[in-house]
This record gives sequence, C-alpha cells and structure tokens, in this order.
Amino acid sequence: MKYKRILLKLSGEALMGEKQFGIDHEVLGAYAQEIKTVVDAGVQVAIVIGGGNIFRGIQAVDGGMDRVQGDYMGMLATMINSMALQAALEKLNIPTRLQSAIEMKQISEPFIRRRAVRHLEKNRVVIFGAGTGNPYFTTDTAASLRAIEIEADVVLKGTRVDGIYTADPEKDKSAKKFDNITFSEVYEKNLNVMDMTAFTLCNENKLPIIVFDMNKPGNLNKVVTGERVGTLVSF
Repeated sequence: MKYKRILLKLSGEALMGEKQFGIDHEVLGAYAQEIKTVVDAGVQVAIVIGGGNIFRGIQAVDGGMDRVQGDYMGMLATMINSMALQAALEKLNIPTRLQSAIEMKQISEPFIRRRAVRHLEKNRVVIFGAGTGNPYFTTDTAASLRAIEIEADVVLKGTRVDGIYTADPEKDKSAKKFDNITFSEVYEKNLNVMDMTAFTLCNENKLPIIVFDMNKPGNLNKVVTGERVGTLVSF
C-alpha cells in the first residue's frame, strides 16, 4: 500500500443516492464495503462525513435563522451520518470508534487526539463527527484539521466526479481533467477543490489531497495502492 494512514472525506449529499433527502442504504452499504477492502489490506482509516443530505447550516441563514445556530444543527446532521456509517461498517465486522467534537457521551467518545491515534494503530476505523465543534467551519476544514492531527499520509476526498476539472464537468462538457496539479496552480486557476481554509491548512502542512470518484467500485483501493485515479494535488 502506498498510504498507511488515510483521512477519507465523504460528502453527506453522496449518501442520498437517487433520493431527495436522507440516507440511501444501498449507497451506505457500498461505501462500507469499499472501506472494508482497504482496512483488510492493513490501511489505517479515519473518516469525516458531511451532513448536507440532512441539513446545511447555510440553509438556516437563507431562512432567516442565526448562522451559529444553523451551523450547530449541521454538526448534529454529521453525527447522524457518522452513526449510520458506523453501523454499516460494524455490520461487516469492522471495529470502529466514533469521536465527536461536541460532547455526546451516550453515543460517542469525545475527540482526543492520542486516543484516536491509538485506535488507528489497533486497526479500528475512526469516524470524526460534528465537524470542528465550532460554527463557521466546514467539514472540509474538519477533515484537513483531523488529518494533520493524526498525521495522516493523505486526504482522500471522495466525490461524484473523478477528479478536478477546469470547470464543472456536469455542466460544461468541454471541461478538462487534471491528473496532477500543484497547490499553487489551484490558487492561480481559482479551482474549487475544498473550501479555502481547509485547502490552506493542507498546503501549509504539506499534506497532499486526492480527489476521486467514490461511487466507482474499487476506486478507493486503487488510490491507496498508488494507481493513478482522480486528481493528485501536491507540491
């Protein structure tokens, strides 16, 4: 395996599948199976998942709600998704631990860096829920922060598209894909990879990012074995 310890960032919207809202259990099961493959191969896996299939903080602002309140509601949505993913992984007999940035004793451990690293060393999948625990920060930022804290080798951003393009490939058929790109080029071309706070954190801490299509079976395993899949953002 090219990467021994990874931070996998998944979007909440991806869990909807063809639904308009909530969780598609077929998609959830497929993701769990993909993760099981790399865990069985000895890769240490940490996961951050968004909550956009249930609630997004920005929706609250559009409806006239206080942004801080909305962001905390979004954090709770990520916990629902994290618990669902935990259940799907444990159904496949994969040991997991759910750690929350907001204290929720009955359902999760508090986030403690040393404990998270120890879980990973024991080949448990660690799911980080509730973002950073602070409003105004996205789950992209939480993924970058946690990856740095646990000293992950790479951030893997699983999306619906197979990499980074010059434009949105779902809207612009002439968009061209990058196989490799530097952090500087992403800044120069103003490409949307992650939110700027998350992206800058990775850049400053020399942490590479790979954007790939999580919905294609086998892609996660290909990425961790070093095959050219998606787009690598490096230095």
